Amino acid sequence: MQQLAYIGRRLIQLIPVLIGISIISFLLVKLSPGDPIRLLLGPRATDDAVAAVRITYGLDEPLLKQYFIYLGNLLAGDLGRSLRYRIPVSDLIVQFLPRTLFLIAYVMSLTLPLTIGLAIVAARHQGRWLDQVIRIFSILGMTIPVFWLAVLMARYFGAELGWFPVSGWGSGFMSHLHHLFLPALSTSLWLIPLLVRNLRGALIEQMESDYVVASRAKGLPESYIFRRHILRNSLLPTLHLLGVMIAFLVGGSVIVEIVYAVPGLGALMVGSVIGRDFYVVQGLTLVYAIGTVLVTLTVDMLTAVIDPRTSA
Repeated sequence: MQQLAYIGRRLIQLIPVLIGISIISFLLVKLSPGDPIRLLLGPRATDDAVAAVRITYGLDEPLLKQYFIYLGNLLAGDLGRSLRYRIPVSDLIVQFLPRTLFLIAYVMSLTLPLTIGLAIVAARHQGRWLDQVIRIFSILGMTIPVFWLAVLMARYFGAELGWFPVSGWGSGFMSHLHHLFLPALSTSLWLIPLLVRNLRGALIEQMESDYVVASRAKGLPESYIFRRHILRNSLLPTLHLLGVMIAFLVGGSVIVEIVYAVPGLGALMVGSVIGRDFYVVQGLTLVYAIGTVLVTLTVDMLTAVIDPRTSA
């Protein structure tokens, strides 16, 4: 019951956040240079035609009333209509979203096992040569920009060796894995050093804590102590960092999607910004913000499950 009450409080706290997100996404179009209605009708449209479309969309109303019209459309699932693709923005996002989600899931499937494995090895061999090697690679990994790594891997493993495609995302599950391996790997190699460094420090801190010493004095097996206490208590700070990284990936996937020509939300955002497709940019901003909020909420819920004291 305590955890359910905590989740309920977190959901209530999201209401003003979501309202703020809707206001920002609404003002995004209003403050953008250019007239979306003229872009919709074309340069030859007359002033009367532009005025008629404004009335149709309610754009002749006061700004506050326009916001409530926009909010009502959001609640009905209407994000507007793309000026470039001539289809509803929601349909366009649904078309591109699975590719970005697949890439993020692929990145996580590569990142989590390597992070946990390397951090455990480094913590258990603290100060030895194996720990030093992992720490050196972690420091080097944090200094390499992800876009530079993506370009380097695309040129070497894709263009020169021909092992992996450097564009598209294929057709079928195995083809998706093949096409997106380099984008996922280049992103993982940027994430892993940050997470390994964080988890290693947490593991070492827990291994030296008083309750671990007391557990060993009781004669409990080292593997049980590590699995049941050390690892579990060390996951919390890394889980929060991972949540921040996943939230960043929701919007930051644009980098690898552009380098590898992956037709996901990042590529759609860049194309919409260049083409001044205001309503798509507005809809994507809303999706990115809500995605970040959902990731944060998920991390909070997992934290409450791992450590019920946080929900008190």
